[in-house]
Amino acid sequence: MDSFEFNKIAAAVLVTILLLIGVKEVSHVIFHVEKPKQSAYKIEGVETKANTNLVAVKKEVQLSPITPMLASASIDAGKNKFKKCAACHSAVKGGPNKIGPALWNIVNTKSASQADYKYSSALKAHGKDWTFEELNKFLIKPSKYIKGTKMAFAGLRKDSDRANVIAYLNSISDNPAPLK
Repeated sequence: MDSFEFNKIAAAVLVTILLLIGVKEVSHVIFHVEKPKQSAYKIEGVETKANTNLVAVKKEVQLSPITPMLASASIDAGKNKFKKCAACHSAVKGGPNKIGPALWNIVNTKSASQADYKYSSALKAHGKDWTFEELNKFLIKPSKYIKGTKMAFAGLRKDSDRANVIAYLNSISDNPAPLK
């Protein structure tokens, strides 16, 4: 191949690249798109309200109390939904800790109270009892409720699912608490 042939090929490649860049720039001028002032996608559970400095202020939606829902909760449905949890937690008496701690008799016990499991410092600092309401707040989105927890579960969004799982967790005990 002589140098003249090489120059023709190089010129063709260069012209093609310049043509593509030119078309792109011209299309940006012709089809200019302005960004909307307000997002078109609404995130469920969070309301944003812009203040004068255009900084978004988040407002969390309050959870409805779980105790009234426990009266109609299904332990069998909770056991079925708990299958997601069973990958990391055991639910049998004297069961071993897995990735997460064993959950036998968890209702109304202090958080991070099993001596043979290494909890995250965030869960140790939480220091509350796992009441029905506390479990409800935690199970909707664990990493959001207790920032820094090792639990990487996405959460249970439906109130009925949380009520069923809490009823099941309550049932796996020597002395289950009354569902009220």
